[in-house]
Amino acid sequence: MSLLLPDSGLLFWMTLVFLVVFLILWKYGFPSIIKMVNDRKAYIDESLRKAGEASEKLANIEKEGEALLRTAREKQATILREASETRNAIVEKAQAQAHEESARILADAKVEIESEKQAAIREIRTQVADLSVQIAEKILRQKLSSEDMQKNLIDRLLDEVTSAKQSDRK
Repeated sequence: MSLLLPDSGLLFWMTLVFLVVFLILWKYGFPSIIKMVNDRKAYIDESLRKAGEASEKLANIEKEGEALLRTAREKQATILREASETRNAIVEKAQAQAHEESARILADAKVEIESEKQAAIREIRTQVADLSVQIAEKILRQKLSSEDMQKNLIDRLLDEVTSAKQSDRK
């Protein structure tokens, strides 16, 4: 018997055991193995499907996030624009009020200056009149110190008044 060639009895029994093991595997083993492989394939397919859905959801969430961010930026720009417009309106209103107030103050100051000017002019005229009367009184006292001078002055004044009335009548 040679080591490389099997015996026919051994070959028979090996074939018979192989067929029995093959039938047992065919009946019980392969269906379990195929079922496990199919279950594993279904699990992997389901995981891939869920991963795809998650990826789509993530993409949708990213799109929604970008849309929300864009909307927020637009609202921010709108709010900033409105705030700027409000600030400009407030500044313009404040400037207008300041101009009106300065014009009113200026007009009041002009009126006050004019009234003070008129009061000063009246006071100066009063003082000038008083000084003139005082000066005239002193001059008349000096000139009319004698009786002859008084009579001459009275005659001259009467002549002037008479001539003025006559010229008015003509």
